[in-house]
Amino acid sequence: MVPFLLAFIVLSVLTPWLTRHLGTRVFYLIALLPAGAFGYTLTQTATVTAGGAVTQSIPWIPQLGISLSFRVDTLAWLLALVVTGVGALVLVYCARYFTDDEPSLGRFAALLLAFAGTMYGLVTADDLVIMFMFWEVTSVLSYLLIGHYTHKRESRGAALQALIVTTFGGLVMLVGVVMISVAAGTTSLASIVANPVTGPMGTWAVLLILVGALSKSALVPFHFWLPAAMAAPTPVSAYLHAAAMVKAGIYIVARLAPGYADSDGWLPVLVTLGVWTMVVGAWRALRQYDLKLLLAYGTVSQLGFLMIAIGFNTRDTALAGAALLLAHALYKATLFLVVGVIDHRAGTRDWRKLSGVGRSAPALAVIALVAVASMAGLPPLFGFVAKEAVFTSLLDAGVGGSGWGYAALIGTAVGSVLTVAYSIRFFWGAFGTRKEQPATVLHASPWDTLLAPGVLTVATIGLGLFASVLDPLLAPYADSVPGAGSLTEPPYHLAFWHGLEPALYLSAVVLLLGALLFRVRRGVSRLQSKVPDYIDAGRGYGKAIRSVDRVAARVTHFAQQGGLPQYLGTILTVFVLALGFAAFVNRTWPDAIVLWDYPGQVLIALIMGICAVMAARVGQRMTAVILAGVTGYGLVALFAFHGAPDLALTQALVESITLVIFVLVLRRLPANIAQHNKPVRRKRRLLIGSLVGLVMGTIGFIALGARDFASIAGALPRLSVDDGHGDNIVNVMLVDIRAWDTMGEVSVLIVVATGVASLLFVSGRNSVVPRLKESRSLRSGANRRRVVADPELSSEGHAVTRQAFLLAGRKNDPRNRSILIEVLVRLLFHPAMIVSIYLLFAGHNLPGGGFAGGLLAGLALVARYLAGGRYELSEAAPIDPGKLLGLGVILAVGMAVVSLFFDGIPLESAYFTATVPVLGDLSFGTSTIFDIGVYLVVIGLTYDILRSLGSEIDRQSEADEIGPRPAPDDAEPATDTAAGLSIHPLHEAPNGGATR
Repeated sequence: MVPFLLAFIVLSVLTPWLTRHLGTRVFYLIALLPAGAFGYTLTQTATVTAGGAVTQSIPWIPQLGISLSFRVDTLAWLLALVVTGVGALVLVYCARYFTDDEPSLGRFAALLLAFAGTMYGLVTADDLVIMFMFWEVTSVLSYLLIGHYTHKRESRGAALQALIVTTFGGLVMLVGVVMISVAAGTTSLASIVANPVTGPMGTWAVLLILVGALSKSALVPFHFWLPAAMAAPTPVSAYLHAAAMVKAGIYIVARLAPGYADSDGWLPVLVTLGVWTMVVGAWRALRQYDLKLLLAYGTVSQLGFLMIAIGFNTRDTALAGAALLLAHALYKATLFLVVGVIDHRAGTRDWRKLSGVGRSAPALAVIALVAVASMAGLPPLFGFVAKEAVFTSLLDAGVGGSGWGYAALIGTAVGSVLTVAYSIRFFWGAFGTRKEQPATVLHASPWDTLLAPGVLTVATIGLGLFASVLDPLLAPYADSVPGAGSLTEPPYHLAFWHGLEPALYLSAVVLLLGALLFRVRRGVSRLQSKVPDYIDAGRGYGKAIRSVDRVAARVTHFAQQGGLPQYLGTILTVFVLALGFAAFVNRTWPDAIVLWDYPGQVLIALIMGICAVMAARVGQRMTAVILAGVTGYGLVALFAFHGAPDLALTQALVESITLVIFVLVLRRLPANIAQHNKPVRRKRRLLIGSLVGLVMGTIGFIALGARDFASIAGALPRLSVDDGHGDNIVNVMLVDIRAWDTMGEVSVLIVVATGVASLLFVSGRNSVVPRLKESRSLRSGANRRRVVADPELSSEGHAVTRQAFLLAGRKNDPRNRSILIEVLVRLLFHPAMIVSIYLLFAGHNLPGGGFAGGLLAGLALVARYLAGGRYELSEAAPIDPGKLLGLGVILAVGMAVVSLFFDGIPLESAYFTATVPVLGDLSFGTSTIFDIGVYLVVIGLTYDILRSLGSEIDRQSEADEIGPRPAPDDAEPATDTAAGLSIHPLHEAPNGGATR
């Protein structure tokens, strides 16, 4: 199973790139993977039929007992066949459903393939924690797939609604997962089911897990998100909302039923909500004119039916529920695909506008008729076999003394009557002929558009006629449910014909009443119109969200009426009160006080203190920034004198980068601080600041005396050499011993880069800074020394000549250029990049590392920008910074994953050692590749911030000064655009203040 999951990940990552070359044909290619998983699952049939299971496990977090364990038994086998088989067919269908000009086609294909892999992992996972991880990933992927049409408000709203509802259920479920795992002492699903947790702990844990199952499978009161999700493309509806995602909740109930079906609350919750969902969904389906919405509410209804059957605590209902699960996936996926064909060929899904489609597309009508008949429960189709099994098992349970059996039987019978009615309504609406409506003109469609629904239709017919062949395959799961529920021996078995039994008569009555209900549809419609509009869970959700928004707005207005000083004051006051109280009650103090280690510390601390006070009192922004920078460089001196060259080097580079960023921002702000709005409440601010310093100093003082155990610092040199293969303890700590921390820090850097860029690039983000057309010839060495002649730059009307020492230097106003800076930057840029690479590779044994090397490379880019402007920045780094960030993350995360292939734990380093002539003994480890990832992320972060706060603000300033104008002749217009930018940067008002 694990190789297939990895293949899903890798192919999903490659799919966008493949789509650019293959177009819609990429769907045929990626469909091979779920088809292969389907075939592999079929090879496990013999083991599953014998009651065994195929298992695979890789240790992951042994301290918590969590492992990447997968197990295919009867239930997992059935669900794996559904998600891979239907998934492969839907992907094939997508190749004809979409066109090459579909927006974000590669992204959609990648997400749909990733979803198939995630569902495959969910149904085969044996570790409860791993299963929950897949569970949550399905919510995220469904959000992205439902919101595929990002330009449509309807799609975005439906996607967010589905995410909120299913994530809410998932969070509740997480509590239950933790409770049941702790109580059982294991995270193995097989062990948790085989040895169920009893008592209140087990009951509450299972009920909390059921909340997640109910939300994912769209049962009342969470059912409203599923019809709204029909804003997604039809293949998404056919796969996620018929065969895959909505089955996740059904699956977890079926998985827990053998161990917990007899627990308190299980049966009342599932039967009550299942019946209510079945009736409500079917009732709402009878009101729909949109064929897709009709199927959506029908899906809600059928999910209630499934939940009753699969959750009822008898052996026969478990068998019937498994059969119904498969039958529903076949006929409902078929119907969604049929609606997609109708929508494409007719241009509408509103059946009031359709007429004569059955005559124009007879093959499509036949496929739909078979699926509709199976959904209604007509023989000889598989839906009939599954419904007969459910009716018989519930009747046997009722006769056996279960009151819930009769309640479930009556509820499902009523729901089935409504199901027959909306099934007829669907077929009549989609394919009937209306005298008042002209015949619908259908566009031509390739024959293979019907391939996927045709295969599913054949399966529906074949499984119906030969259901007895399927019985021994599903029986091992049914036998695992402890309840009896059968009046006769041997127990119930799946078959097309069981004779003239009570369930057959009940089915006949259901069909007749359903047909009658459709016949009096006008009266039913009038009755439905009398139902008040406020009886709608979707409206309730909307009101709840709006209420939360209003409360949040009022709280924000109350708590954040001031400006930044008030916000900081509030935060720091809470800090003082909370940690000050903790320090006050502390009883652990150092035994001795050391005022300083050497006299230089006192001098450095004095300088830092003076500069900090002066930074708070000066009136000019640039002076304050420089004074604040002195405190940072003071830390550099302290680190250096304490024998920490790595920390000193990194702090120096960080402080330099920070100063540059401040300077870039301050260009657009007034020179003076609070020029018009003088600071108020100075004493209060002084008090808060002093208390923060006192509390922070006290905490540091307490920390020195709080150690109870011996420090591990003495072991770090040995661990660094023996385990990390490096002499630089700091770098080995970052990329090996505590690589997880570095992984988190890398993630934070990416978030920072994204956040900064999003503030400047509001509605459109350039991929690269504009470049010069002549740059190719300039970079080739020919004519590198150019003379710029522009009469407009001379007040006397004469040409101004200036040699361009940098490629883009001639783009700058000669009045703003410095020949000295240009020469220095040209001389030092490439050596700086070489030194940065040296720091990267030398950092494992000497001061340096990926972080320090990346910062130095970033400073080199800063120098190129300061010397030559935004065009020069593009010449220095002609690449999208997002690609640098992405590549860095791929390398870092890749090292976490690669170790799993060699029976290691994530981020466990591996080393290659060899003796090379001249160079001697060399050791190269995966931690070096991880460090390269950090190096690229830091460069990407610096470049992205520099492009945002530097180049983009320059571009906006130029636009403010001269207004809209065509791109210069020597710039590539395709990349020198930011159409639609709505940001209004700060301008300096005539009176010196800042206006927006």
